[in-house]
Amino acid sequence: MAPLDLTLTISEKLPTFPGSPKPLFIPWNKIKRDGYNLELLFLSSHTGTHIDAPFHFVDKGKKIHDIPVNRLTGKAILIKKRKKLNQAITRNDIINFEKEHGKIPKNAIVIFSTGWNKNLEKKYYFEKNPGLSTSAAKYLVSKKTNLVGIDSPSIDLGNEKKFLVHHILSKNNILIVENLTNLEKIRKTHFDLIVLPLKLKNATGSPVRAIAL
Repeated sequence: MAPLDLTLTISEKLPTFPGSPKPLFIPWNKIKRDGYNLELLFLSSHTGTHIDAPFHFVDKGKKIHDIPVNRLTGKAILIKKRKKLNQAITRNDIINFEKEHGKIPKNAIVIFSTGWNKNLEKKYYFEKNPGLSTSAAKYLVSKKTNLVGIDSPSIDLGNEKKFLVHHILSKNNILIVENLTNLEKIRKTHFDLIVLPLKLKNATGSPVRAIAL
């Protein structure tokens, strides 16, 4: 498979999680005046396609700069399960996938394709998105999963206000990648994934460039 970009483009028009600031690109230097162009960026560390470090929900959890590179690359398992408004990915969804495609191994990268990203411009994108059920999250913990990703803005359901799945995964040192795109273009159940955040000291998260190979 040719390299496939799984990343949303960050711009000032990119929809953001309610309460988070819109990205700003502030012109700072110009070629005519300074000999080069340069801009300042103002945005949340959880803007667009991004990774959550465990520290996002666990005070003593790993921070972005603590995450070793070998946890950010590897063979990913793609579970395609179309979901509707506030519909959960269940434990049985994962078990049924395993029955057809084989068991999820230890330290796996598991990516969920729900088709939700097509609703990016809709008003309810951040409020009614699909996500994992708590039983599905606990099942992935039992598998000692390394990283879980999804093509919706949150690994939790849009109507889940306590971020229960975030807490379950984060306290077990499982990385979370949200707002992936283009997953429907991947035809296989296994693919090579690269997820590269900025190496930000003490940060809870970072925008990433996510690439399927």
